[in-house]
Amino acid sequence: MCYSAQIVADYRRFVRTFGATMDIHEFARLFFERAEGISKAKVPKAMEHAFAYPENEEQAEISALIRRFNSDQTTKLEQELFKQRKRLADAERALQTKATKAATEHQRIATDKIAWTKSKLDDLQRAELQPRDSRIFPASYAPVMVMENGKRVVKPMRYQCRIAGKPASYDVKFPGTYNARRDNLEGFWRPCFGRTHGVLLVEVFYENVSKAKFEGTLLETHERDENVVLEFRPSNGELMHVACLWSRWSAPNEPDLLSFAAITDEPPPEVAAAGHDRCIIPIKPENIDAWLNPEASELERMYAILDDRDRPCYEHRLAA
Repeated sequence: MCYSAQIVADYRRFVRTFGATMDIHEFARLFFERAEGISKAKVPKAMEHAFAYPENEEQAEISALIRRFNSDQTTKLEQELFKQRKRLADAERALQTKATKAATEHQRIATDKIAWTKSKLDDLQRAELQPRDSRIFPASYAPVMVMENGKRVVKPMRYQCRIAGKPASYDVKFPGTYNARRDNLEGFWRPCFGRTHGVLLVEVFYENVSKAKFEGTLLETHERDENVVLEFRPSNGELMHVACLWSRWSAPNEPDLLSFAAITDEPPPEVAAAGHDRCIIPIKPENIDAWLNPEASELERMYAILDDRDRPCYEHRLAA
């Protein structure tokens, strides 16, 4: 499973590279619903940063929505920081009188929450982007390129696909739907495969692997089956054009949801050797248009694109 990835979060990269257009309506809707509290969308900082210097009135409105949301978040975090600092001070005063388990626990929790809250505030107020600002996890949003009326279009989508017609409870019932297994494309993913395809631009992907497998040791030598996070990066340094499926989910009295899943398959030898049993599928640039123009009656052609994939050698290391 590709549980996390460092992506190209700036829609302008799609515009420059592929001549794609940005679906301004969907981007505006995403940031409006988040600012209004209609949704709890998780948006990478790098995706917001693309609107830091708006070029027209529509982009300026999006920029204002982002600033409004971040201002509200700053206020909430500052309030939380004040609350936890008071909690810490109260606990430390109590400990000066008598060391109790309750006061010690309050001191520990408050200290941890103060550190977490300060890091979140620093991230909100920081202007310079860092690589982690482009990293997505399940339920995060990302720009995905699709084909619409014969044109390449970039839309913001959630990285966990809720297929149209399914109940919202599928997000909990099937939490792994951020990835679509190649061997289940005509099963669970039948409503999307051959119908709604997309492409995500990925620089690096991350996987949870068994520490025992990664170290090449027996599981019995570990106290428990611990996991470690590995970072996989193409040795040639090139971007991966990752094959995706997507869906537009609608329901009465609910905002529409655009969401996607990355297709995964058996791993190449170097990924398997590192201890992981799945891998995303980077398709070749020359196959992108064919992938984005699927026909449900020509699934073999879609499978052929997935088989004729880019096959970079993946270097791996423990994630920082």
